[in-house]
Amino acid sequence: MLELLSHTFMQRALIEAVLIGAVCAVVGVYVVLNGLSFIGAGISHSTFAGVAIGLLLGIDPLLTALLFSTGVALSIGWVSEKTDLKHDTSVGIFFAATMALGVLLIGFLKDFYVDVFSYLFGNILALTAADLWISLAMTVLITATILLLFKEFLALSFDAEVASVMGLPVRFLHYLLLVLMALTVVLSVKSVGVVLVSALIVTPAAAAYQLTVNFRRMMVLSVLIGVGSTVSGLLLSYWIDFPSGAGIVLIATCLFFLSWLVSPRRRHARMHATDF
Repeated sequence: MLELLSHTFMQRALIEAVLIGAVCAVVGVYVVLNGLSFIGAGISHSTFAGVAIGLLLGIDPLLTALLFSTGVALSIGWVSEKTDLKHDTSVGIFFAATMALGVLLIGFLKDFYVDVFSYLFGNILALTAADLWISLAMTVLITATILLLFKEFLALSFDAEVASVMGLPVRFLHYLLLVLMALTVVLSVKSVGVVLVSALIVTPAAAAYQLTVNFRRMMVLSVLIGVGSTVSGLLLSYWIDFPSGAGIVLIATCLFFLSWLVSPRRRHARMHATDF
């Protein structure tokens, strides 16, 4: 273990694993409770087009991915609000359109196939010091926003209508949550990849949801599962030599199924069903 920590790239990767594991888990709690999991998938896949735009224009791909995915997140919310379409329909439209745009732009990137591949599937071991500082800044921004509006987001997550009656800016909070989701996706995309990042946001929170009905306890459990998944996936990828992003998500998925097997919610639902 000491030999592993002697490598600078591994030190960076471990710090990044803790950061993204924690912030994805925190945001994921609100995503799961608000039923926004499919939107998370749509936003994550939209970063593919954002990255392609950055590579094509010679701009930092993370910057263009951040701007593009934030625009897509807000557009999904706006289309759902202004039309009769449900969220899943809006997401399906943007999901397909942004992926198609990304594929189209890749056709012009003759010399960047390796870069595109790294963004698609992630490589946490290849992070630079600059990447780590950017991740730290984004983590602080996302966490500070959630802490500042903790009660407001809590009210939104459990009953938006009651929150509106209480005088809370429900519409603003909903759009802000979409922006936070976009920030979280971009924060994690170099480590886990476009294809897998939405699973890292949803799965730890879904596992925690199986284990408790208490919101704060769910938040703590989600962070523990998220950080545990990212760190253990990273270490296994180093020792066994397999893609770290895939390992992280598979471990999180295994923890979800273990949580489901011992879930008090599942046992209560089964006992309630037998009463009839």
